[in-house]
Amino acid sequence: MNHLHPFLQEAIQLSRTKMEANEGGPFGAVIAKGNQIIGRGWNRVTSAKDPTAHAEIEAIRQACQTLDSFSLEGCHIYSSCEPCPMCLAAIYWARLDKLIFAATREDAAQAGFDDAFLYQQIALPLNQQSLSTQNSGRETAQAIFKQWIEKPNKISY
Repeated sequence: MNHLHPFLQEAIQLSRTKMEANEGGPFGAVIAKGNQIIGRGWNRVTSAKDPTAHAEIEAIRQACQTLDSFSLEGCHIYSSCEPCPMCLAAIYWARLDKLIFAATREDAAQAGFDDAFLYQQIALPLNQQSLSTQNSGRETAQAIFKQWIEKPNKISY
């Protein structure tokens, strides 16, 4: 592992250490701004009883607290594995500049973590997805968006 970037090494080591500690699945992530780590995360799905407690999400939350910002522009994320669709979306929402990952989604699938179903579902129209989905109360919710548009002191993101 010596030829790996030190931050990627740390993400991989977190995945092993926290898996061995029975905190969750074998995933770790590190976020750096320049050459300083500002966030670390590991999979805590089973220990936290939280299906969103993925390594990348946890690292993003910690990095945002460190910077006291919802934007991680100028930062890089190093992940032990290619992110799932939820984490990939969070990486985009956080405005991270770069993603560097070790294992691929195919490697994860071989270990029993198959995200292919999610990638397939997201690409389908709502009425073809396996999750029963219904649209209701649109006009009521639209009124709140109108308020948001007109809100003079909003913080845009």
